[in-house]
Amino acid sequence: MTTEIPQALIPKFEDDDTGRKIAFICSKGNLDMAYPGLILANAALGEGVEVHLFFTFWGLDMISKKHMDSLKFTPLGNTATHMPQGLGGLPGMTAVATSMMRKQIASIGVPGVPEMLEQIVASGGHLWACRMSTDMQHLEMGDLYDAVEGIISASDFIEMTEGAQLLFI
Repeated sequence: MTTEIPQALIPKFEDDDTGRKIAFICSKGNLDMAYPGLILANAALGEGVEVHLFFTFWGLDMISKKHMDSLKFTPLGNTATHMPQGLGGLPGMTAVATSMMRKQIASIGVPGVPEMLEQIVASGGHLWACRMSTDMQHLEMGDLYDAVEGIISASDFIEMTEGAQLLFI
């Protein structure tokens, strides 16, 4: 007996991208976790895909005026750094790791987070902040990157991105 997967669950990668949408849920505010969503959003926009980014929980740091220029990278607990875990907890290690990562990112010509957001918006991307997360962190529109279109509920985001491919980062 063969079980068929419903068509709605299979993304369509056809030549005609008309009406194609992708939605990113950005939930982490670390320097290393900011870039995957931003880079993928820029790539999708370059392909003519409608893009929406929803910033929730610590992902709000990416669009917070107070934090967006100072996102950090910590090797502590991150086994992908390929270094002994005890080193990650040493005083000053987060600052060293953040500085090294910023230099590596800049050395390959990738702009900082604020510049990436600017590119996304200039290319037609949409930025949204999560209502529950902004309430928890006592943030208002004035605290957020100016191009954020609104503070909306998760339900609003789900509704506006109906039919979109969805990536949770």
